[in-house]
Amino acid sequence: MDRQTQFREREQLIFQIAETLLLENGDSGMTLDALAAELDLAKGTLYKHFQSKDELYMLLIIRNENMLLEMAKDQHKEFNEVVAFFMLHHLHHPERTVLFHALEERLSVTGAGIQRLFTQLYQIRRQRLRMIIQMAEEYLLQIGSQMTVRDYLAGIWALTQGAAMMLNSSFYQRYLGSRDSLRVAYIEQALALPLAHAQKNNI
Repeated sequence: MDRQTQFREREQLIFQIAETLLLENGDSGMTLDALAAELDLAKGTLYKHFQSKDELYMLLIIRNENMLLEMAKDQHKEFNEVVAFFMLHHLHHPERTVLFHALEERLSVTGAGIQRLFTQLYQIRRQRLRMIIQMAEEYLLQIGSQMTVRDYLAGIWALTQGAAMMLNSSFYQRYLGSRDSLRVAYIEQALALPLAHAQKNNI
């Protein structure tokens, strides 16, 4: 195995363990010393992959965004399947969705030396959004819905974020019952939005 391949594989392992530690301990409990110890690496080795904890956080957010982009690129899925997979990505790991959102908000204000990473993040999102808009336009036309793409995508996002926050809330978890049933109900609600609008406009 050449050194470049070893570097990439080590980097992926670093990201994987860093995300696990972050989700287990939160922002304040996540330290680079703990990460280095968990990986059995010298702390200096970590700095070959990122320059600060803020940069590591941004790289984790970008990694997650790339997963969503690859999901949208899957040509074998219909748009309603893409919606379901997008929502499940967030709702199976609601703690990640809530935490990454909070981290991004904080880093956009207090992060130092990571502007280039925000540029990279927004480029990935724009690429995914262009694909999703085109797919949504074709889907809404196909089912005869009068709902606008903007309203539909905003509805999906709002339902997903709201469900993630509820699933992540220790207060609400006492009253939720089956988490799988809740996930299915939110996905069904999202998929029904344009259909209900089409029926309403056809009456």
